[in-house]
Amino acid sequence: MMISTKGRYALRVMIDLGQNSKDNYVSLKDVAKRQDISMKYLEMIVSMLNKGDMVKSLRGKAGGYKLARAPKDYTVGSILKLTEKTLAPVMCIEEGPEYCERSQECITLPLWQKLNHVINDYLDSVTLEDLIENKIK
Repeated sequence: MMISTKGRYALRVMIDLGQNSKDNYVSLKDVAKRQDISMKYLEMIVSMLNKGDMVKSLRGKAGGYKLARAPKDYTVGSILKLTEKTLAPVMCIEEGPEYCERSQECITLPLWQKLNHVINDYLDSVTLEDLIENKIK
């Protein structure tokens, strides 16, 4: 499993909004400047976050984006799953063992299942608030 720039940037955007929005909307221009992300790529990422109900948007002069919920209510796993679609370490876990013709005799399948479980449990245990408050050691 490798997290793409889309997933990493989405996490950075969510952290930025958590740090800078509070009750106000933040312009994408400001986020782009602070995070050194191109506006075009940032617009694509924020569109995905907006469709996934992770952020709220407001048009107009005082418009922009802000988190839809408190930072404690987002997990890193939920953000990455929205942007990456899957965090599965191998294809047979993503598609399910029934799609693999070797699943019945595959002696590595339990390894991949356990790894997938560990990855998801960990990422679902870390909140956006944990990252913002630098609680990850």
